[in-house]
Amino acid sequence: MNKYRINKNGLFEIISAWSAFFKRNVRLIACGGTAMTLLNIKESTKDIDFIAPDIKEHKYLSGKLTELGYKQVSQFGWKKDEGFVFDLYPGNKVYMTELLESPLKPGNNVVFKEFANVYIGILNYYDILITKLFRSSGVDIEDCLSLIKAIENDIDLKIFEDRFRKTASFDVSEEKNLKNLEYFLRLMKQKGIK
Repeated sequence: MNKYRINKNGLFEIISAWSAFFKRNVRLIACGGTAMTLLNIKESTKDIDFIAPDIKEHKYLSGKLTELGYKQVSQFGWKKDEGFVFDLYPGNKVYMTELLESPLKPGNNVVFKEFANVYIGILNYYDILITKLFRSSGVDIEDCLSLIKAIENDIDLKIFEDRFRKTASFDVSEEKNLKNLEYFLRLMKQKGIK
């Protein structure tokens, strides 16, 4: 387990350094705990989760990180001396969850910050919830409850449920994911959310 944590300012320092080193533009979409941190729902995160939806940009990013001294420590994870793991998911996936649409499609992310050669967007609320609930660890459930409380007026539960069920229908663990959804909806009701 990673003992280090990073906040927004620390993340921006690293991304700014990347941007200065890059010669081409790279678009990164924050997901997971990183999205929660950028949305001010969590103060910090132990690893950094980004989707690099454009496969060519992901390949370029991987090459540049190698040049900057990062080592690939897992299927998606990159790490350097500062101790933070950058999980960089290619295409339309967050870990093993395949999103219904590209995070680059209008409405599927919101711009957060633009550096000279790096665009940082935040994944839409629905897909943040879906990808966290597919995993459904204790931390993921708490994150989802915190997100729902923070954005209560900006989310339509019917749209969320429909999108969740459609995403689950393409996953090998459809039944498990649907149970996670039902559990979360019951938990929201118990806590008087929405």
